Amino acid sequence: MRGKFDGCIFVTISLSTPCQIQHKVNSTAVVVPRVSTDPDVHRDFCTFQALSPNDALEERLLLDSIAWPGTSLLPAPLSLEKTSDPAHSTFTILPRRGGGQWHVGDQLEVRIKISDFQGHPKKSGGDFLLARLHNWKLSAGVVGQVMDHLNGSYSAVFPLPWEGDAQVEVTLVHSSEAVTVLNRLTSEQPDRIYFQSLFRSALLSETTICNVCLRPTKQPLCNYTDLRTGEPWFCYKPKNLSCDARINHAMGKYEQNLGANEEKLFQSGVNLKVYLQASGPANVTVLPKKKVKSSSVKPGPSGYYYQGVWQALGGTTVRQFNNFAISQCLKGKGVYMYGDSTIRQWFEYLNAALPDLKEFDLHSLKQAGPFMALDYANNILVTFRCHGPPIRFSNVITSELRYIANEIDGLTGGTNTVVVFGIWSHFSTFPMEVYIRRLQSIRRAVVRLLDRAPGTLVIIRTANPKALTLYETITNSDWYSLQRDKVLRAVFKGLNVHLIDAWEMVLAHQLPHDLHPQPPIIKTMMDLLLSYICSKNGG
Repeated sequence: MRGKFDGCIFVTISLSTPCQIQHKVNSTAVVVPRVSTDPDVHRDFCTFQALSPNDALEERLLLDSIAWPGTSLLPAPLSLEKTSDPAHSTFTILPRRGGGQWHVGDQLEVRIKISDFQGHPKKSGGDFLLARLHNWKLSAGVVGQVMDHLNGSYSAVFPLPWEGDAQVEVTLVHSSEAVTVLNRLTSEQPDRIYFQSLFRSALLSETTICNVCLRPTKQPLCNYTDLRTGEPWFCYKPKNLSCDARINHAMGKYEQNLGANEEKLFQSGVNLKVYLQASGPANVTVLPKKKVKSSSVKPGPSGYYYQGVWQALGGTTVRQFNNFAISQCLKGKGVYMYGDSTIRQWFEYLNAALPDLKEFDLHSLKQAGPFMALDYANNILVTFRCHGPPIRFSNVITSELRYIANEIDGLTGGTNTVVVFGIWSHFSTFPMEVYIRRLQSIRRAVVRLLDRAPGTLVIIRTANPKALTLYETITNSDWYSLQRDKVLRAVFKGLNVHLIDAWEMVLAHQLPHDLHPQPPIIKTMMDLLLSYICSKNGG
């Protein structure tokens, strides 16, 4: 459903990302300018598969649900003076509601005020902020939920899950002006990362550009749209070769087309992932939990770290698995992994952790796979296959370009089958419609799998924040990842699947953000994954 309230659209799709920025509307009528998500913006040279009425409605609701507050048109050339400046912005810990001291189980609220480079308070929202509560000595951390009041101020709300010191950390990832630029780039330049394929026959060879979004030229196209899923993919046809002569797929180049001075919106240490200073104390002391039970369950994070161990909130007990325990957990099981390099990390973890799990040499390229590892004694099979295009790997043989939905359709499934996938990073530069339709296709395959083999375990890895340079920001910003993370959670909400909340596991940890999280975080993710596979009730 969708309706209107105080001049703003609301959507009943639930997006349970605790650290996402929510847009809070005051009681007076507010008309919020939105960053455009109109699919027609891209239709001049992007091709989209036809949707059923239900899928089309869902797509529209998803796009509405992730609409971001827009900013006024940026002046050209751009000046930083009136853009958000973390050095002039602050956060303040608000007194405990009801007064008194903080206890485990309470909620801590922080008020954030954003100012520009001239020190003037901002009057509009749309900044991308992340918030975390941590204690280095206890190796403890939890994310906060950030709410945008659309007037230059924000609130961050944290649970207090541990006793002792708790330090608040607020980060400006991007100014609202930077988000506007990122969104414009996707609307105007969805082909700024392009791909290429080698075509070869006998002594003739030719390389042409390929993409979902190919700008029209007089050069004819080769149409490689998948017949089963309808996923579109095109290459410019070689001048002297047939479309059937395509040999491989590879990332081509990246073209950066920022406006005058727009690079200044993405400066490390200035306005790109910079901590805000506290106005007053930045930490609180948390006392033991009171015996009084809370009368209501409040939405919050999926878990938190304590003593370096992930404590899941919501009923799942996370066990710690040594190598022997992993072997016993996976005994008799087939684990099928699909996705990008962040899923490949999980295959590599298991391959290194289990001495009896031996990788079978498929003569695959190290980056792209496919990979297979076998433990004959324990009857364990673990595989990895990269998802279909767009995939930014250096070289994938065309015969190995497989879509996750088709691979899932090829599985028999059952109680000894585990399906793991993660798909997000390689879609950052493309219109959200491309990603939504890919997820809808995968969801249909998951539903078919669970219908024919209800005992199959399906586990999905979410996106995670990463280190950002200018290049990484323009191609794979945390803002792009957050938007796709919201959509992923919404699309699979209500299905009998499990999420590995990589977003929170990276954000709450004391280690730096990385596209490929460091080993302690991977160990935490794998412990959670194995806890799903071998819960006390099922393994």
